[in-house]
Amino acid sequence: MKKILILLVCFTAQVIAQKGADAFKQIDELLPNNTIERTTGGKPGKGYWQQKADYKMQIVLNDEKQQINGQEKITYYNNSPDDLEYLWLQLDQNVRAQGSLSKRTRTGKIRDNYEITRFQKEYHDSFEGGFNVEKVLVDGKKGTYTINETMLRIDLEKPLKSGDKICLDIDWWYNINDGGKFGGRSGYEYFPEEDNYMYHIAQFFPRMCVYSDTYGWQNKQFLGRGEFTLTFGDYDVDITVPADHIVGATGELANMKDVLTKEQIDRFKKAQQSDEPIMIVTEAEAVENEKEKDTSTKTWNFKTKNVRDFAFCSSRKFIWDGQGVSFGDRTVMAMSYYPKEGNPLWEKYSTRAIVHTLNVYSKYTFDYPYPTAISTHANFTGMEYPMICFNFGRPRPDGSYSERLKYGMIGVIIHEIGHNYFPMIVNSDERQWTWMDEGLNTFLQYLTQCEWERDYPHRRGPAENIVDYMKGDKRYIVPIMTNSESIYQFGNNAYGKPATALNILRETIMGRELFDHAFKTYSNRWKFKHPTPADFFRTMEDASGVDLDWFWRGWFYGINHVDIAISTVDEYQINTQNADIELVRKKIKLDGRGSNKYDIMNNDQKLVEQTFMEQLPQLRDKYNDRDPLRETKKESDKRVKIRNDYNEVDIAFVEKGYRYYEMTFENIGGLVMPIIVEMTFANGEKEVIYVPVEVWRYNSDKITKVFVSEKEVVQFKLDPYRETADVDPINNYYPRKLLPNTFDVYRSKQGDQ
Repeated sequence: MKKILILLVCFTAQVIAQKGADAFKQIDELLPNNTIERTTGGKPGKGYWQQKADYKMQIVLNDEKQQINGQEKITYYNNSPDDLEYLWLQLDQNVRAQGSLSKRTRTGKIRDNYEITRFQKEYHDSFEGGFNVEKVLVDGKKGTYTINETMLRIDLEKPLKSGDKICLDIDWWYNINDGGKFGGRSGYEYFPEEDNYMYHIAQFFPRMCVYSDTYGWQNKQFLGRGEFTLTFGDYDVDITVPADHIVGATGELANMKDVLTKEQIDRFKKAQQSDEPIMIVTEAEAVENEKEKDTSTKTWNFKTKNVRDFAFCSSRKFIWDGQGVSFGDRTVMAMSYYPKEGNPLWEKYSTRAIVHTLNVYSKYTFDYPYPTAISTHANFTGMEYPMICFNFGRPRPDGSYSERLKYGMIGVIIHEIGHNYFPMIVNSDERQWTWMDEGLNTFLQYLTQCEWERDYPHRRGPAENIVDYMKGDKRYIVPIMTNSESIYQFGNNAYGKPATALNILRETIMGRELFDHAFKTYSNRWKFKHPTPADFFRTMEDASGVDLDWFWRGWFYGINHVDIAISTVDEYQINTQNADIELVRKKIKLDGRGSNKYDIMNNDQKLVEQTFMEQLPQLRDKYNDRDPLRETKKESDKRVKIRNDYNEVDIAFVEKGYRYYEMTFENIGGLVMPIIVEMTFANGEKEVIYVPVEVWRYNSDKITKVFVSEKEVVQFKLDPYRETADVDPINNYYPRKLLPNTFDVYRSKQGDQ
């Protein structure tokens, strides 16, 4: 018998609300209260302050001993409201010292496919690394200091008052590590064919720790993973190197006439006006230059303002090209430094990738504010510093390269150049929260790659790429909001998951217009400042008008995954009260589906020939003439009259034959997300319906929702564009369908380096 759809208002919300409430619980208790320095809207408050540290340095690169010798004068400004009785500086090179905390706490297993260099690095590393501090003066007087692993504390005779400044003079030296052999964020690579070196130098000087309103001194030990939290300041750096070296560095070259030839200067000026890379030092010139060593020296002077760090590269092997990028009335020099071993790949793509990155990142954040942006070829690392980054990507000796290598190199250049925005300018605390620079930057890297080439082979960003991680063993998954040194699966947690979350937030949750406005607001609010996670979370909500607490809680504070399933689908139609119409409908239904309330999964089921009760008619009950639960004749007549009136008014509506699909969804993975349903109709047409995430607010485990259609639906599909990182696509179909599976075919990596 055809069922009549009865619309009821069910007051059951309070009964089921408790179970799913936590998914939409506000995260106020997880975030700090507003202060005079930071508002609850996510922007700097009226009382915001930050410290400043200016550096004047003389650096000598010893090409015979592979050593750095340095002298620095730090002028430190206490802009905080606090008096400071001591100062903390970072000594990051100490991570390479024998017996360092990093080495003592390292764990690992021996595998039978280890190369011998792995054993040398892990268990027989005899390299004498680490800073050798030879002098510390405080305002010209001998200072008292203590070295604690990778941190140096200078004790002051009297506290540094709020608003005062102090001058520190420090002399030091250290041995440069062989990055080509043992890796690392900086170091040298040796080329035995011509007995030459290529240097990429960073973390090479004692640097002031950040003192902020949120953490006080950020003096967490450097264990090798959590990167660097640094103070903005101005730099004036002299770098003395062999006279035949070419040097690239943070800042602008202030003594160009002293270190470059007239022809090189002319080429540099031409490059500033060019819309394609111009050679400043050609490959032929670099090859000739590396044949013999010049024993004399030159000093290159670089100056810059308002940066948080300084790094440089130096070699007689360098080819050097550049191109100007216009931002209003300013010209930024995009430049690349690389050896002949990097060609033809580097000459073709490196500087062009820089230009593209600056243009796309600036569109989503702010115009690139610095005068230069450099990519230099360090085949042992990919690492970022203000205005300069070290990138891998070396072709085979014959100059050929694989597609994987090419896109890997372009991707790392985009990524490392992009770090100029996060964290070099939007200066988050990397030692504490890796995702705030790596995750945000990987998200923008994805957008930049999308604009680089259609069908770019993205490693991170698309929702489907994070599925394997999200559905993995929860024993080895921690929330994104975990300290940098305590993260399992570092790449997935700090790069992939936050980048994917932001991509989903932009494409599926907020929409591009709202997201882009909020993201740009955050970037501009906090450029050249020190934001925290709360500042990001609050700004994204404040600038968009979208409540995202459920999103931050699920994606950033939790480890659940997305797995939403269609568990049942029932179809209803309104009874027309027209016997002729209903008989035809019933015949169609019984012939086609087997039930007028049917489970689409079982659409091939045969009619039940005899029900249980038909087999045992003796079990049928008998009733009294007057059943209190049944209508009286008077009540029935009244109902029929109402029905007849209804038929007169709405018969046209009823006879349209609307189909009402009652669907039940289960949240198996635990992470709530919007429900995106694609309906395929009997005529082959499709329609996609988007249901906001708030549909789960009363029960985050299971919900039922009705969808209305004028056409018969033959298939329902969840997440049709794979945009929510749902880990199980099989339960997204109704009726269920078998999906093709894949397996990896072993392929040798030989020749694909």
